[in-house]
This record gives sequence, C-alpha cells and structure tokens, in this order.
Amino acid sequence: MAAKSSAKKKKSAPAKPLRERAVVAALDLAARMPWDMVTLTDIADKAHASLAELCEVFEDKTDILAAYGRMVDKQVLENVGAADPSVSERDRLFEILMERFDVMEEHKDALASILKSLTVDPKQAVIGLPHLGRSMNWMFEAAGLSASGIKGAIKIAGLTALYLYVLKVWLRDETADLSKTMAALDKSLGRAERAVNSFML
Repeated sequence: MAAKSSAKKKKSAPAKPLRERAVVAALDLAARMPWDMVTLTDIADKAHASLAELCEVFEDKTDILAAYGRMVDKQVLENVGAADPSVSERDRLFEILMERFDVMEEHKDALASILKSLTVDPKQAVIGLPHLGRSMNWMFEAAGLSASGIKGAIKIAGLTALYLYVLKVWLRDETADLSKTMAALDKSLGRAERAVNSFML
C-alpha cells in the first residue's frame, strides 16, 4: 500500500518543465561556485536532463540567463498589476524596480556570482545587454510610460544604466528592508528626472 501511495504522489506532482528546471539549476550552481566555472553539462545534470535535451531548449548559458530574466519580468508584472495614473511616473518606476529587486532577492548570491564573472568577460556582458534592455522596456511599460521612438529608446538606455548602478548597491545591501537600495534608487531616479526635464527645455 505504501508503494502505491508513493506512486500516486509522484504521479500527481509532475516534473516542472525543463526550461524552468534548468534555470533553477543554473542559479543554484552559480550560488555555490563562480559562474564562469559552471558548465552546460553541470546544469543539465542538476536539472536531471541530458545535454541533448538541454540543447533543444537553450542555445548557451547566456540564453539561460535571458530565460531567468523573462521569469523575473513576468513575476514583477504580475505583482505590480496595472499602472495607477494618480501616482507620479517617478514613484511608479521606483515601485516597479524595487519589486524587481524583491523578486530577485531569493537568488542574490547566484546573481552576485554571475555579475562578477561578467566583469571579467566583457563579451558575455555585451551579449546580455539586449536582454536587459528588453526587460527594462517591460518595466517602463508597466509604469504606464511610452518607450516608442527615438526618445523612448534613449529613456530605456538611461533606465538600463540606472538599473545596473542600483543593482550593484543592491548586491551589497544587507539591510532587512533594502533601505540602501531604496535610497540609491530614489536618488538615481531624481537625477534622471532632472536630466530629462533639462533635456526637454
């Protein structure tokens, strides 16, 4: 009876899709060792998949990181909901970006390892920038702001640079309420707001 009960439990809890398992496996490995030492074989093994199966889902490690970024995007968008027009643009962006840091908090050690590796491998950092830019575009849209045209592209580029700066603060922030991160983000958004207003004059 115990064996049948165990079999039923396993049947009622299907395995997560390989895409999700591989992302979780990659982050777990990155938290334990330098990201540049993590191999695709390591990720496949930890995700309980063959290298061939992993190859069907991802092109490379950067592709896995991009998938994680999309997972974060989706979670943030679900959490923040529709933009409130009664709230200022600056406050909306502040709320959304802080929500993003909250979502990523679970994998902070892994992200620290990944970013450290990217600093010594500029090529991988450059490859990853378009993915980050797309994430910032979603954050911008979530705030109810337009990212269309040349001005929109400039704003997204500026938001990406701002996010990368605050990201470094967040990685070192050990406060329970992320007060250092909030202060850095608020100050950076203030500077950005003044720069945009000056540009529009």
